[in-house]
Amino acid sequence: MNTTVLSSTFLLTLLLAVGLFFFIRASAKDRTQQVQLITEQSEESLLAQLQQYFDNRAYQVAAVDAAQNQVTFQGFVRPSWFLAIFLSLLAFCGFLCLALVLAMLFPNLAKVFLGLVLLSPAAGVFYWKKAGRKEQVSLKLEALASEATGTKSLITVTAHRDELAALQEALQLKPVIE
Repeated sequence: MNTTVLSSTFLLTLLLAVGLFFFIRASAKDRTQQVQLITEQSEESLLAQLQQYFDNRAYQVAAVDAAQNQVTFQGFVRPSWFLAIFLSLLAFCGFLCLALVLAMLFPNLAKVFLGLVLLSPAAGVFYWKKAGRKEQVSLKLEALASEATGTKSLITVTAHRDELAALQEALQLKPVIE
């Protein structure tokens, strides 16, 4: 095969391998965000709903600051078997492609390069170890007086973005529009 074709294919495969590396690394990245949510409910009823919601999701109260009306919940987030297997499969495909291109460039080392494929389960192990961790959800409740509807409650939540989306959907909370 033409050397120009092989070297350009190698360069493209190497760029794809770098992208795969960063994709695997980002799979376990912390995605904590802070959002303000508003509801028509009173603080007392909302606090009871929040307590029940987080109890159902296996979170426990880690800290309570009554002076600032703030509660911190803590729970363990389990990693996904599907994602661990999927990342291992992607790593397998990426290492196989890289090994095949390297084997074409250096035919006498082809068997050594095919050994790269044995590293693919490391992607799933990396994800599994990094993704399984304790997460904290911090809630701060404030009462807002409204002339038209009476009392509203403002909640400032700091949590993982997936947890925020699940909380908004479960309790029908609306984000504050600034």
